[in-house]
Amino acid sequence: MRKGFLLLTAASVALASSLTACGDSSSDDGDSGSGSKPKIGVILPDSKSSPRWETADRKYLSEAFKAAGVEYDIQNAQNDKQEFQTIADQMITSGVNVLVIVNLDSGTGKAVLDKAKAQGVATIDYDRLTLGGSAQYYVSFDNVAVGKLQGEGLSKCLTDMKAKKPIIATLNGSPTDNNATLFAEGYNGVLDPKYKSGEYVKGPDQSVPDWDSAQANTIFEQMLTSQPRIGGVLAANDTLGNAAIAVLRKQNRNGDVPVTGQDAGVQGLQNILTGDQCMTVYKAVKKEADATARLAISLAKGEKGDTNATVEDPEGKRKVPSVLETPVAIYKENIQDVVDDGFVTKEELCKGKYAALCTQAGIK
Repeated sequence: MRKGFLLLTAASVALASSLTACGDSSSDDGDSGSGSKPKIGVILPDSKSSPRWETADRKYLSEAFKAAGVEYDIQNAQNDKQEFQTIADQMITSGVNVLVIVNLDSGTGKAVLDKAKAQGVATIDYDRLTLGGSAQYYVSFDNVAVGKLQGEGLSKCLTDMKAKKPIIATLNGSPTDNNATLFAEGYNGVLDPKYKSGEYVKGPDQSVPDWDSAQANTIFEQMLTSQPRIGGVLAANDTLGNAAIAVLRKQNRNGDVPVTGQDAGVQGLQNILTGDQCMTVYKAVKKEADATARLAISLAKGEKGDTNATVEDPEGKRKVPSVLETPVAIYKENIQDVVDDGFVTKEELCKGKYAALCTQAGIK
């Protein structure tokens, strides 16, 4: 995987305070700086790598744009690079003032961003930085911090289990996703010293193309065949974590081998309730979506956007003005925080066999 890094600066401008939610497609009476009405296009990557793109991001972005009364178009490329570019072309032709993208890879993302820039369309990288790209702004989480929380979480779970020299398997995210590089930078920063000291043993370490759960399942089966005594799994998100758990379950080892995750979706939280997953990382998508909406609306109206950080693009050798939100580690003890935030509901989390587990965990 390529090395990526973040350079955070002190908050340069405080984030504008509020822009809340509702919607589909509407128009705005105010004009943008170019004299045209604000119109914002958003391209989401898929619905397979994580359920968040359709269940959370689309919802929160739609609500924010509708509340502001701006016209918008949100589409999902469903992991198809050609479709991604086709959607972008259609949005640019339709007259969007701002294009927000979650790239499938930096090559495709760069082509789309450069085309938008040439047409005078403002651009925002959402959640994933396009390396070598030309996005004017970037909105995401501190992704090195996400990985650090995962590494610290796995270490905490192993300590709680009193594990002795556990062999650690690592399921990294997609090699085409710069976020996966940043997550790895974070968790390897925690785990590498433990490998060096002999506290942990470094086991198989592999990236999972496209964050695909089926491939993760096959990869982890092979890992477990080569290293039957794997004692911990650093999985870069809940989808990969669940794939590992499914393999461990076949050998009746689920719950005995701590597994990490990320996204704090229903499945990941349910795996934590059953004890099959030791932790996840919650990224408050509403905060990320609302910050993106505020920024996009400002740009569509010809105004400058507010940022709180700068991110270094190591390939483009440029500093990208950014808005970065803070991730939170979630264990069984604080699942309630995710419910309180409205990211998941008690009804969807605690249905069926999980009802009793929710009661035991104090989920209200």
